[in-house]
Amino acid sequence: MKWLFICLFTCLLALTSVSPVGANDTVIQRAYESKSGDVQVNGSGRVVHILADDNQGSRHQKFIIKLNSGLTLLVAHNIDLAPRVSNLRVGDLVEFYGEYEWSKKGGVIHWTHADPAGRHAEGWLKHDGTTYK
Repeated sequence: MKWLFICLFTCLLALTSVSPVGANDTVIQRAYESKSGDVQVNGSGRVVHILADDNQGSRHQKFIIKLNSGLTLLVAHNIDLAPRVSNLRVGDLVEFYGEYEWSKKGGVIHWTHADPAGRHAEGWLKHDGTTYK
């Protein structure tokens, strides 16, 4: 009986700890296909290209990630409101929580920081064990 309880508990734990990345890839893919924006999403992707900072207006650290689904996203991380992601390299895994906006090339993830006015969901980026928000 004790063995059965341990098996059931282990199975339940495994089912509840499955990463939602695949599900979020689906949400992002649907938003891309329907050309939607203003969609709050989370997920992760591998860095495929690091771009120069955008220093016009609010400064943004910019890089492109590729999701498991194959879709690529531009990450525009406001470095006037949140710390820069340090030691970022091509191939690194980056987790994100932010707002998706459609573009022909896949989309943009932004709002990866706190909103100083407190009117928008607070986003973040995670890289190499550190959360940037």
